[in-house]
Amino acid sequence: MTFLLILYIVLSISLYKVFEKAGIEGWKALVPGLNFMEWCKLIGRPSWWAALLLIPIVNIFILAGMAVDMVRSFKKYKLWHSFVAVVLPPAMFFWLGFDSKEAYDGPTLEKEQAYAKQIAEAKEAGNTRKFKRLIANSPYKKSAPREWGEAIFFAVFAAAFIRMFLIEAYVIPTPSMEGSLLVGDFLFVSKVNYGVRMPETVAMLPLLHNRIPGINRESYLKKPQLEHKRLGALETIDKNDPVVFNFPEGDSVYIFPERTWSINDYRRGAVEDSGYKHHVRAIKSGKKPLTVRPMDKKDHYVKRCIATPGDSMQIIDRQVYINGEPATNPQHVQFSYEVTSSNGQFNTRNFPDWGISSQDVYKTPYPNTFLMFLSDEQKEKVQAMDPGITIRPRDFSKIDNSAKLFPHDPNNFPGWTIDNFGPVWVPKAGETVKISPENISLYHRIITIYEENELSISNGKISINGEETDEYTFKMNYYWMMGDNRHNSEDSRFWGFVPEDHVVGKPLFIWFSTKEGSIGNGINWKRIFSSADKQ
Repeated sequence: MTFLLILYIVLSISLYKVFEKAGIEGWKALVPGLNFMEWCKLIGRPSWWAALLLIPIVNIFILAGMAVDMVRSFKKYKLWHSFVAVVLPPAMFFWLGFDSKEAYDGPTLEKEQAYAKQIAEAKEAGNTRKFKRLIANSPYKKSAPREWGEAIFFAVFAAAFIRMFLIEAYVIPTPSMEGSLLVGDFLFVSKVNYGVRMPETVAMLPLLHNRIPGINRESYLKKPQLEHKRLGALETIDKNDPVVFNFPEGDSVYIFPERTWSINDYRRGAVEDSGYKHHVRAIKSGKKPLTVRPMDKKDHYVKRCIATPGDSMQIIDRQVYINGEPATNPQHVQFSYEVTSSNGQFNTRNFPDWGISSQDVYKTPYPNTFLMFLSDEQKEKVQAMDPGITIRPRDFSKIDNSAKLFPHDPNNFPGWTIDNFGPVWVPKAGETVKISPENISLYHRIITIYEENELSISNGKISINGEETDEYTFKMNYYWMMGDNRHNSEDSRFWGFVPEDHVVGKPLFIWFSTKEGSIGNGINWKRIFSSADKQ
């Protein structure tokens, strides 16, 4: 707000001499509201046009158009005049106001309309000579390269604007949301439903999120950064809603062609456990640098909201419980199974049509046995292939993953597994919880990273911002997100809560879908224009 206020003040001051040159009292440029109404009159717009500047997002286009029309009212028709007027209007207006050679020529829109009328009348009257002369001498005439350049610039600007504030396209790269969202699904995601998030990273290449293809470099500058602001939401995030959000632990990452790891993945041994030995070597040797990203440039994830602020979440024998009651499971929720064939053969021809991707099927060291991630419906179809097929659910109950799972504190939270997890209370803005060395691991990242406090523990006492305390009041709402593919999803069970300022948008519908994520494998015609909000 400080930045916008300063920009507005400078813009108003820059209009002072411009107004005087146009025969309007300069002081009107300093009066909020009146200055924009007078501006509209100077370019040939009705004064009510200024009210459009009150509409969020739309006002960006309105102000840019008014700036261009203002310089054209001073007979500045070149491309660079319009460019500077859009990018840095105060600089252009100061020049027009203080340069004694520059003079106001009248409302450009009215003059351009009058000139166009002369051309039309000459053409209608059959006065070819006058018609050609008017065309040749037109100050509003643009060369073909400029016409193309402006069209391309506007198209890129409009696409970047739509992508940033309204709707963005995403593609599903992993099977973590199968069988609801499949690998190869292309989604349209609304930025409006949960509230338009204003940009925080200002200097960036348009239409790119965080990497430049080909050269593998970040596509933005870390400074300047604006504070997080979000416009009013059309709806709240409800349980079982699919949500696109910035990866909470994505602020410090190692980027490889195969995938991206957070620094916490590396510290917790997840990189090595996943079999990426060459990634471990590259990180240890320093050949792979750590990339630090601002919040809005973290990678995008899509998961299902399992618990909302203030809920208590627990998993018992694979079943999620919310506030002590069994949660409604997604219709196509998947789990992992050991699938054994009596003859060692599987006809996988129909697997893509059943929503079983190649990333859902793995060969095991055991004879004729595969590991598969299946929904109940898919399990029935696989079983129906051959009576000799045996399908056994994988048992994780005896695997203590408490060091690898959130909150990564096996001393105070022992025995947690992906199928028996919690209970965990999901923080709510304004709520206060008791904190101690025994439970601080649940909220440590929230307090220090997401809500930017200093936290220290000494002699069994906790201090926040230098003051000893045994409680903490949360500033933001948080959410618990999980994939529908419960045994093949990196989600809140591994990295914890999703802050409200990380929420990007709501998936609307699937506008295109390829089998296995490759057009070469065919198109999932039945999924095109189907809802992305499937349970």
